[in-house]
Amino acid sequence: MLTQLSQLLDSNLFAQPIAAAVVHPTTDIVLQSCLDAQARGIINPILVGRRDKIEAAAHEANLDISGLQLIDAAHSHDAVALSAQLVRDKKATLIIKGSVHTDELMGVLVDKSQNLRTDRRMSHVWLMQSPTYHKLLTLTDCALNVLPDLLTKRDILQNAIDFAHALGIEQPKVAILSAVEEVKPQLPSTIDAAALCKMADRGQITGAILDGPLAFDNAISQQSADIKHIESPVTGDVDILLVPDLEAGNMLGKQLIYLGKAKAAGLVMGSKVPIVLTSRSDDELDRLYSIALGAFVAQQSKQGR
Repeated sequence: MLTQLSQLLDSNLFAQPIAAAVVHPTTDIVLQSCLDAQARGIINPILVGRRDKIEAAAHEANLDISGLQLIDAAHSHDAVALSAQLVRDKKATLIIKGSVHTDELMGVLVDKSQNLRTDRRMSHVWLMQSPTYHKLLTLTDCALNVLPDLLTKRDILQNAIDFAHALGIEQPKVAILSAVEEVKPQLPSTIDAAALCKMADRGQITGAILDGPLAFDNAISQQSADIKHIESPVTGDVDILLVPDLEAGNMLGKQLIYLGKAKAAGLVMGSKVPIVLTSRSDDELDRLYSIALGAFVAQQSKQGR
């Protein structure tokens, strides 16, 4: 079971490198992270994008990409479609976001014609390692679904549970977040939290222990939960935090990174293959962690886990 992000860079973790389509890698940091991941035996990158821009970025940064497969694309939109084609042709089992906006990338990949969708909505998971928390923590959804309704939250949550299973957590503990720990009609997120817990009771969500609504403090801190007399099987030991909406999740994740000094890796789940979703502000190590995380989940999927 993964207990820290650095384990993702262990050369013994991967039976063989994962074939990865890298979408429009026209900056030095994207190319460097792919070369680093290849050197560690994590991926075999397939660069998909405008050849002139990719080669110019590599030349300017003095990076040798001569040994990598490069598929020329007319523009970034075309690069996304060609990357999806590589997955359909079983020539890639991982997609890595390069220098392309998330809206453009996902706008193509969620289209039914690309045949990458499953029966669930795609959603984002952010795996965090915080120096003040005792284990890895998953936040979801922090990047894709803006105002998810109840059934979308069900998909987001099941994607995150499957993600936790791939990491080796057999029965992840889930806290469904709101501003308070009581069900209040004036706070719709508390109603959704209660409904999701009942859906789990009825087998509509499987593979995890759920509780909610919970405020962030009593989800993370057992001391806080005890002070408020909250009896819960997840407080103080959560593996997954389901946030009410994208704004809350995005702010929480970035606060953990910038104020809490957390390291992070991000993926899109709910697709037929994992999609590595990095930010332009991610440093080199966070990008490498995200690539390795995507490759690890892809490997687990190939092995039926």
